[in-house]
Amino acid sequence: MCRESSRADGLAMNHGRYPQKEAKKGSQKWIQKLVNNCPDLLDGYIREVGGLQSGHSITWLSPLKEDQFAEYRDTGFLLRLDLKEHANALSLFWPKGGPQWDGLGVDKQIKRYFLLEAKANIPELVTKCNAKELKSIQRIESSLTQVQTYLENQSLVQWSKVFYQYANRIAHLYFLREIVKVDAFLIFVYFENDFTHIVTSHEAWQGALLLQKRLMGLSEHKFQKFIQEIFIDVKEIESNSIK
Repeated sequence: MCRESSRADGLAMNHGRYPQKEAKKGSQKWIQKLVNNCPDLLDGYIREVGGLQSGHSITWLSPLKEDQFAEYRDTGFLLRLDLKEHANALSLFWPKGGPQWDGLGVDKQIKRYFLLEAKANIPELVTKCNAKELKSIQRIESSLTQVQTYLENQSLVQWSKVFYQYANRIAHLYFLREIVKVDAFLIFVYFENDFTHIVTSHEAWQGALLLQKRLMGLSEHKFQKFIQEIFIDVKEIESNSIK
């Protein structure tokens, strides 16, 4: 099964729920603080890039302090978003051990769903699939090929060998939008100047992401509207946090 180098500190509970400790550093620390202490700040950034309509807000469902900062994957993330009717379709599309989402939310006014992936340093961008079972590998590669075909993609690298986390997040957005017809947005949150681990500037992020997209053949594609990037300086999170 294609389990990533997960940040799950606790044992997995039923239906893909993974409780976490309150993080002390890195992207996990900042996404926890952002969702729990200053959700309006996060909403504002998503509104600025066009994912959230004026006057609307997002109900954040993870990672919540009152839910043990739990993160969700596989059937668990569908249950958390109240989309359990699509569980069987997901099992056909992707094997167990799929993305463990850094954050999940919903705009209840229009039933728009938000999937968050957070990064705080450039080395986090480079990941590979560690699947061992042949059936899992075949299903993953088949689904990634399906996504690439839909996007008319001409990648310079094999997605599962270099930028696997980015690829499997896009694949799950494709699953939601194109297979089960759910209004979903994928938000990549890039934290700047993370003094707790590796300091990364806005300029460094821009250069790294430009290269990543060129290598993956994603400089331009038909999903661009639904895959958005926001850049947040961690000092802004600290200054806006609810006391």
